[in-house]
Amino acid sequence: MKVDLLVAEIGSTTTVVNAFNGIDTDFPVFIGQGQSPTSVKEGDVTIGLHAAVDHLQKNMNWDSIEYGKLLATSSAAGGLKMTVHGLVYDMTAKAAKEAALGAGANIHLVTAGRLRPSDMKKIEKIRPNIIMIAGGVDYGERDTALYNAEKIVELDFDVPVLYAGNVDNQDDIRAIFEDAGKAEWLFVVDNVYPKIDLLNVEPSRRVLQDIFEEHIVHAPGMEHIREMVTGTIIPTPGAVMEASKLLKEDLGDLMTVDVGGATTDIHSVTEGSEEVARVLISPEPVAKRTVEGDLGVYVNMRNIVEMIGRDKLTSDLKLPDEVVHELIENHVAIPTEQLQIDFVERLTKEAIITSANRHAGGFRVMYGGGGKKSYAEGKDLTSIKYIVGTGGACTRLPNRVSLLKEITKNVLGDKLLPNEDVEILIDNDYIMASLGVLSIEHKESALKLLKKSLGLIEL
Repeated sequence: MKVDLLVAEIGSTTTVVNAFNGIDTDFPVFIGQGQSPTSVKEGDVTIGLHAAVDHLQKNMNWDSIEYGKLLATSSAAGGLKMTVHGLVYDMTAKAAKEAALGAGANIHLVTAGRLRPSDMKKIEKIRPNIIMIAGGVDYGERDTALYNAEKIVELDFDVPVLYAGNVDNQDDIRAIFEDAGKAEWLFVVDNVYPKIDLLNVEPSRRVLQDIFEEHIVHAPGMEHIREMVTGTIIPTPGAVMEASKLLKEDLGDLMTVDVGGATTDIHSVTEGSEEVARVLISPEPVAKRTVEGDLGVYVNMRNIVEMIGRDKLTSDLKLPDEVVHELIENHVAIPTEQLQIDFVERLTKEAIITSANRHAGGFRVMYGGGGKKSYAEGKDLTSIKYIVGTGGACTRLPNRVSLLKEITKNVLGDKLLPNEDVEILIDNDYIMASLGVLSIEHKESALKLLKKSLGLIEL
């Protein structure tokens, strides 16, 4: 069987391959899916990738499979591990962090000010895939970023470094890396925080994904990835963000919720309301991602159980305490029995509500010479028109629509959450990440396939 294009999602535990035909025609088609355990531990992810392709062939009852192109997203080998170093935490360090998260990074360290010896030890222990240096508005403070660059260039391992700080430093930053013989590891982009209250994160996001694609082949187990992948490779969370931004262009303001086994990711793409913007203390990116590392319905299940409380969980499930204990102790990754499904739905509800409240900004009261005034801080979600559910829990659980609707029902009085008239959309084919990477090379086809998966059009 000849297939136009395959997209592989190489996860930390599972590799999924999605097949598509009719790319760049009026009627692109999602054909089918195969999966296999990811083989990072074997030292070669292409073993699992080949197995996922074989599984696709078996699922479709094909004698053989040929494909024109293979694209990929990856969170294997630790995903995109980054450390971020800025000047002031609430300004340049925050801006750099937003850019990194939007690109799909797993941020392991954020520092503000000059790097201390303890910070350098942490960086050496983390061994990040990319280091990001920011600091200073354009033509403002210079010394901190230059100092940090001088310290980072002394690291005893080679790592790509992205400089996205004061433009007045660019020549000096280049000189620091050239003098150290590491010019090839430096990437320079526009400042992420060029002026007070102005974010400019998109240039950094684009380059971060380019760096990831170029250097992921050096990660453990990923050395042979280019033997199979012939097109773009980007981090899986970055692919979901690309799909979310693509949808925003077509549908309007939205947020995407992905409740996973280990984490819960939320991507919002919205400018917010003019009313809130007038009282916003500090700028927020149009496209924002947060990842909650303690909110997973499998690996981090016990964290959520503790958040809910055993007594309340037992009451909510209307089950005897010993049955709830059994569900916790024998928790499964993919629930099949009704009690297991009910249990996971309650965990998912808590993960959705908690992560949405953490992602959203809110109003706060400040006191000054003129008395008491209300200001807004953080991401404004009040203009959101659609909530999109992707990932296993939000696409496969029976009550997924009502679970996502909980975001609008649990509004804390001061939180900037979506209104009740928001529409819930489900990534029924579970291909949003694949379509995010597909959109980089085949934008129109990706949008059609995405709207088809969300039940908005027929193809």
